[in-house]
Amino acid sequence: MLPSRAISGLALAVLTASFGTSAANISLPALVDSFDSRPSEVQWVVVAYLLGMTAASVTVGALGDRVGRRRALRAGTLLFLVAAVVSATATTLPVLVLARAVQGVAAAIMTALPIALARDLTADGRTGRAMGLLGTTSAVGTALGPAAGGILVEWGGWMAPFWAMLPLGALALMMLVPRDLLVADASDRPRRPFDGIGATLLSAGIAAYALALAAPTPGWPVLPLLGVAAALLAATVMAERRAASPVLPLAELRSGPVVAGVIGNLLVAAVMMTTLVVGPFALHDGLGLPVAVAGLVMTVGPVTAAISGVVAGRVVDRTSSPALTTCALALVTVGAVGLALLPGVWGVPGYIAALIVLTPGYQLFLAATNTRVLSGAAPVRRGAVAGVLALARNLGLVTGASAMGSLFLALRGSEAAPSAVLDAMRATFLVAAVLAAVATAASVVLARSAGPTAPRPPVTRRERPARSRTRR
Repeated sequence: MLPSRAISGLALAVLTASFGTSAANISLPALVDSFDSRPSEVQWVVVAYLLGMTAASVTVGALGDRVGRRRALRAGTLLFLVAAVVSATATTLPVLVLARAVQGVAAAIMTALPIALARDLTADGRTGRAMGLLGTTSAVGTALGPAAGGILVEWGGWMAPFWAMLPLGALALMMLVPRDLLVADASDRPRRPFDGIGATLLSAGIAAYALALAAPTPGWPVLPLLGVAAALLAATVMAERRAASPVLPLAELRSGPVVAGVIGNLLVAAVMMTTLVVGPFALHDGLGLPVAVAGLVMTVGPVTAAISGVVAGRVVDRTSSPALTTCALALVTVGAVGLALLPGVWGVPGYIAALIVLTPGYQLFLAATNTRVLSGAAPVRRGAVAGVLALARNLGLVTGASAMGSLFLALRGSEAAPSAVLDAMRATFLVAAVLAAVATAASVVLARSAGPTAPRPPVTRRERPARSRTRR
């Protein structure tokens, strides 16, 4: 059986971070009025959170390996709560933006480390269920954010969603103290200095990339920021090759399943973000739905994800074949093609039908990939590997929101006619289908190169702990 209280605490931490990601978006119009600011300025409330979460993904995973994943998760949850209080009581927009950036770092801890801890706490035949549950709670938190956030803003103003994060986070914090997690924290950890240079270079490079793509204003220096990101990431790789305890798990990144997981997480997350960016325009401007009805239709995706996540975990536990990941990616590809073609034929029912195909494929992909990759990773590096997967997913979300959103708006042009919107939607989702197909092909090729099962990357002399007391 799964250690229910421990897994429930991990799931609630993921739900709280997901709620924090989406709940603040609904507050943006109220923030414009409250702080007498422009929309491009208040958008930094969302961008800062995304930047903090993305830049810290790998570093917090490696830090968890160093100090203990449970301890790091509890500290991250507490930091999230403190940042929520500062956000809710902020009297100026810069203070709110800074608090949201800190909260994003905390959210990185609350989304990366539960995956690694879930693998630590479950037997091989039960890991898929734990991963499916985490995927379900992530979807529930994402869906709950806009729905509950809108009601909260109407009731208590823009600060109400931030206050609502406190009971969720506090309950998660109380549930992260069972004996199971204490045992997991007692697993052998390397006793070497934390790689501060590598962590700084990597976080700065990721932040530059995310900042370039999450540009909230016209004329943003995208190309210079991308150049800075490339230079910093190259410097990171050079530094990590000489580091005694690299924050970036270079040895694991040579593994076929890990590379396939990184590629798949990045591309599939971009596809899923496309549904959130293009969906409102397609449903409202293209298919003529009122805003409230369009919002209800869009909840089909998260609701389907919440239902299918647990089922996906059970399927993964029954079969660990690499073909399961490929089948999941194929479903995502078919769903993206359906979003491109079916609304033009069947209207809203066609859009819903495509979501019902796409979303379970996404949940099955997450459960299968996380289970396979983390089962093959060395126990002392699971936090860092989980951080890499979270980083790929966050970069995919940023890339999807920026690149795919810009593509849709460019294809639509200045035309607001329903036919122009539907044509732009069709072309954008076909591009999304190509991304999913590339992820599928990468999964097939890398699975073949890796063999039938996910091998555990060897622990090098530098990475081997002085004394091995790992609990299996």
